[in-house]
Amino acid sequence: MALVTDTAVVAERNLIRLTRAPDLLLAFTVQPVMFVLLFVYVFGGAIQLPPGFGGDYADFLIPGIIVQNIAFGGFVTALGLNEDLSKGLIDRFRSLPMARPAVLAGRTIADVFTNLLSLVILVGTGIIIGFSFQTGIGEILAGVALMLLFGYAFSWVFALLGLLVSSPESANSLGFLAVFPLTFISSAFVPVESMPAALEWFAEINPFTIAVDAMRALWLGAPAGDAVWGTVVWSLVIMGIFAPLAVARYRRAAGR
Repeated sequence: MALVTDTAVVAERNLIRLTRAPDLLLAFTVQPVMFVLLFVYVFGGAIQLPPGFGGDYADFLIPGIIVQNIAFGGFVTALGLNEDLSKGLIDRFRSLPMARPAVLAGRTIADVFTNLLSLVILVGTGIIIGFSFQTGIGEILAGVALMLLFGYAFSWVFALLGLLVSSPESANSLGFLAVFPLTFISSAFVPVESMPAALEWFAEINPFTIAVDAMRALWLGAPAGDAVWGTVVWSLVIMGIFAPLAVARYRRAAGR
């Protein structure tokens, strides 16, 4: 119970911090909307959709934009952890009678709420420009849950990154360099068949492609294959690798 309570307190602290630093909310509100409008109205007319896709480019794009934005949702954790380390706040946490895992757990759980906010904004924007669900409420909710799981997994990637780098600026830059290319070498924005052979091979095994295909299956009724379960497996594998690494690094950084 102490771990649950302390985790909730840390998560609440991080969410309150966002309201006091509204510039951080731009990544969850304004930036995704800009991406949607840019791709639909600037690039959308030049992109050939895959044969048999039953919709327009807005339908094709929204699942991809959501996967990209959800994966980047953990960057606030990277920035916050690095800032707490540099300001000595982690040492203050060590002096308090609180569960040690609560700091990382609270950080990553707060990301779930910000990712949910981002998802709602993106879906609302998509509906305004013509996106529509082609499946039932069960599949829609399953897609939301799948994205929150996928985003939570990447929060641990960013948590480790924030504990490794020397400054918040480095965390932001390295996170961008690590994740951004993966989103573009995937089926998020264009069909993988349009890529050169080497990139197409990589895109087909890229977890971002699998996640995007899963979302198109759950929300648009596209053929699913193993994409849904594949996304769950990738999420668990990412958490299984990066969560222990982040915890170990946190213990060393905190002098444990």
